[in-house]
Amino acid sequence: MNTPVLIVGGGLTGLSTAVFLAWHGVSATLVERHPGTSEHPKARAINPRTMELFAAVGMADAIRAGRSPISGNTDLVHVETLAGRERVRMPSATPEVIDKISPAGWTLIDQNQLEPILRRRAEEVGADLRFGTELVALRQADRGARVTLRERTTGREYEMTADTVVAADGSRSPLRALLGIGHHGPGVITQLISFFFDADLTEALRGRRIIAAYVNNAEVRGTIIPLDNDRRWVMNVSYFPDRGERGEDFDDERCRTIVRQAVGVTDLPVTIVTGSRPRWDISARIADRMRDGWVFVAGDAAHVMPPTGAFGASTGIQDAYNLAWKIALVRRGVAGPGLLDSYDAERRPVAERTVEQAMLRFAVREGKRYEEVAGAMVSEETMTFGYRYPAGAFVLEAGADDSPEDPAAPSGRPGSRAPHVVLGATSTIDLFGRDFVLLSAGDEQTWSRAAVEAGAKFGVPVAAHAVGPDVPGFADRYGIGSGGASLVRPDGFVAWRSPERPSDPAGALAEALRAVLSV
Repeated sequence: MNTPVLIVGGGLTGLSTAVFLAWHGVSATLVERHPGTSEHPKARAINPRTMELFAAVGMADAIRAGRSPISGNTDLVHVETLAGRERVRMPSATPEVIDKISPAGWTLIDQNQLEPILRRRAEEVGADLRFGTELVALRQADRGARVTLRERTTGREYEMTADTVVAADGSRSPLRALLGIGHHGPGVITQLISFFFDADLTEALRGRRIIAAYVNNAEVRGTIIPLDNDRRWVMNVSYFPDRGERGEDFDDERCRTIVRQAVGVTDLPVTIVTGSRPRWDISARIADRMRDGWVFVAGDAAHVMPPTGAFGASTGIQDAYNLAWKIALVRRGVAGPGLLDSYDAERRPVAERTVEQAMLRFAVREGKRYEEVAGAMVSEETMTFGYRYPAGAFVLEAGADDSPEDPAAPSGRPGSRAPHVVLGATSTIDLFGRDFVLLSAGDEQTWSRAAVEAGAKFGVPVAAHAVGPDVPGFADRYGIGSGGASLVRPDGFVAWRSPERPSDPAGALAEALRAVLSV
């Protein structure tokens, strides 16, 4: 039994990988040890950059249709108690700011709402999904890997060969451990238990429409999260095994007391909802490498971070898209294996910086004054859109570095996200997603011929679009003058640009494609 790609893990990253691979023409088999998708909210928001990727594969409408009842909420508050003093509100980008950067916006959707949507789409596009199945052994060869899989309900074991394996099996990642890939970072920061409760918090909220309230007082350190924007909530509360606390000690009465201490109303009527009370931890760590032979590590298996800033899920989904188009081109034989090396070179530095920023935000959640970390903190919109790759599948320009840029004033240089420019009723962003795209500043015929010629030389489609001088901001945002052009990758990152028209446009474009494709 053979599969082009085996995905280990059926959470947000694994399911997204299956969908993105199918979009690029690659079939995949996915195995997940649990019997189904997540029953708990976990991740709560998908950032606009990730929504751009979902829009590229035709999923944005379905995801927005499944958004949470709290989708209109805006407040992330740090409080001593919900009814008491508000310590700080972290700054966040307004819709007006985002509109200038992207045609997409934030989508508030809980993980247990998003995963079924992704699962349905993966099944529709032909992915072979095997829930209740775990990987128990892996042996790599010169080309691909042989794995042993086990059905958890029957115990039946069988073997499968895969040309490529994606490890998306979560923060504890048995596959990463099997490969001997180490990790670094602070590690486990705190342990938590989650439970649902019903209560009327109208008076304590005082008109605020919260996405989450981070509580920190002498009795409770945790988070109150709305589920239905009415009476049902989830409470995530830290507990401390080194002080003798145990997860099983959190019975209904103790949970009721914790809610009252967090809300700050001692006689608050509270109903604890029966059901599972999962224990989990907040950790911060990054894999020492994100590739081992034919195995690629993605999502929480590659980087786990505190759930502050809504970085974790989106970073993993962006890993998946970065990897999918590269696997597709290598499988088609139009790109060399060096293209796959660029996955680690590009995504691991992003993981390092994102974990660092999540830790700064988590420090405020744990009681540090915002002013103490503000100087090191990068804005939400810069973290979402402004990160730049230090090296990878693009033509690096002299003097470039990987410091984040202000997405409201983008450079358009290779290794950065291609800027949003309004084109009538659409955006430049809407042009990206499957093939390479060549955007030129008005010189339509020259660059159109070059795109056809260079694309044919390497067997990759290059869609050419001329942007007229009447489109405000295009030349400045892309850093090209009259007659210049910018080559954008399938994932919407700039691969190469020529500020002015070169003497041999087709030859220059072909050399750029050669470098990007590693051929």
